[in-house]
Amino acid sequence: MLRSRHRPSDARIDAGWPHQVALPDDLCCQPNFETILAWFKEHGVEWMIRNVQAIWPNRHEENWRLHCFRDPADAAAFLADFGGVPFDPKRDRDNGRARGAWRRTDEYHRIVESGPLKINPIFLREPGNMEYD
Repeated sequence: MLRSRHRPSDARIDAGWPHQVALPDDLCCQPNFETILAWFKEHGVEWMIRNVQAIWPNRHEENWRLHCFRDPADAAAFLADFGGVPFDPKRDRDNGRARGAWRRTDEYHRIVESGPLKINPIFLREPGNMEYD
């Protein structure tokens, strides 16, 4: 698989930015991404973003976005402002592999709001339900 020469490898991100906060990918899209980006610019934080596939015991799978920081204080501030789940790449990935899945042990529930972030209502419709508001 090819990757950009301007972006570090996944293993290098885990080593250099080990303090990570996970948010459901649905919460990190426009316009929420603009809110998150403004936070990074306002705080002058050096950061990286990665993705991880979360898998629950009932086999439900969901994409989550990892916001990665060098400084634990920056990760704590981000967590306080946006919520999410602290993520340890060595402990939470399959055997610590850089591309491993996140095997969750808790019960799945969909997160539709976290801090100032909210999922667009159009994404909350059940699959196959064609009723419109």
